Amino acid sequence: MCTMIVEKVKIDGSGKGTQGWFPLQQANVSYDHPFDAPYEHALNIDFVNEAQGPSARVAVELSESAARELVRTILAVLDQAESGGHLAK
Repeated sequence: MCTMIVEKVKIDGSGKGTQGWFPLQQANVSYDHPFDAPYEHALNIDFVNEAQGPSARVAVELSESAARELVRTILAVLDQAESGGHLAK
């Protein structure tokens, strides 16, 4: 039996939903039963702007291996950007 795990983090960015682009303020990251993905459990990420209501939400459900690969890829891209002088320190 798996207990739902949830972490919330403040973020700064933009997301595109059914109404177009909107500013993102928070990401809710959980490990739980997905709504749609064909897995018993998934890493679920909801990018949200709660001030704009439920339509200001972008959701993803990832397998454990896909989530880990995404994290590795994000870090690799940021490392390349930093070593290329594209990121301000």
